[in-house]
Amino acid sequence: MIYENEKLSKYNWFNLGGPARVFFKPDSQLDLKNFLEKHGSEEKNVYILGAGSNTLFRDSGFDGVIIKLGKTFAYTNLLEDNKIEVGAATLDKTISDFASENSISGLEFLSCIPGSIGGAITMNSGCYGYDISRIFFSLKAMNLRGELKSFSKDEIKFIYRGSNLAKDLIILSVVLQGESGNKDQIKNKKISLINKKKESQPSKIKTCGSTFKNPENKKAWELIKSSNCSDLVIGGASISSKHSNFFLNNGNATSSDIETLIEKVKKEVFLKTGTNLELEIKIIGVK
Repeated sequence: MIYENEKLSKYNWFNLGGPARVFFKPDSQLDLKNFLEKHGSEEKNVYILGAGSNTLFRDSGFDGVIIKLGKTFAYTNLLEDNKIEVGAATLDKTISDFASENSISGLEFLSCIPGSIGGAITMNSGCYGYDISRIFFSLKAMNLRGELKSFSKDEIKFIYRGSNLAKDLIILSVVLQGESGNKDQIKNKKISLINKKKESQPSKIKTCGSTFKNPENKKAWELIKSSNCSDLVIGGASISSKHSNFFLNNGNATSSDIETLIEKVKKEVFLKTGTNLELEIKIIGVK
């Protein structure tokens, strides 16, 4: 389905952002291919949207094409040798649950990662000492010309919260590699990680999770707190009292409020610590 001037506030965890000029939700891989063959090469601004868990759309919206994979791209298949094939739109938590039910260990941390696996692959999502690079096996993708591409684990270089995957690739499916494990032990590990997350991170609020990447050998939240930024408020935007790297829409914020708060914190941290914080969330649209 193709929509014009679709409100992007419905598609991100901040619940913010103006309209997209074109919003495309393919019904199938063929539908996606046909669209890209017709429009992909002529469009200069194309953004692939996952679950919207780490994206801030500006108030002006997006003068281009937003592509969001729908339910037909959300599935899980059990393969041989403790491998799992998943559609790119499958939620990370769903994958962790599926692995647990099939006694596959190593994917427990995905229960604490917000969003879908397509985005998690692109940014090498991780937490508590684990990340995607440890469980990635292969993927299938499509470029903006509608051409299919395949990549093995040896062809992708993962870095902290990133990878060398081309930005014009739309991930379609992923194969993840786990290990054979004990179902009860796997579930207990998941519960332990989830409880750890609940103790240290806010929930059921309008946030996109960690705003900044952790600098080498440092914690972004500690730098923000030590720079006396935790109580800063800009309009309807504030910082979580539970985790200083989580920025909040208190219900009446604008995207500009969030971005201004981000810029203020970044400046204060640099002035007080000399550390230049790098964004983990993506800010999309014309300022």
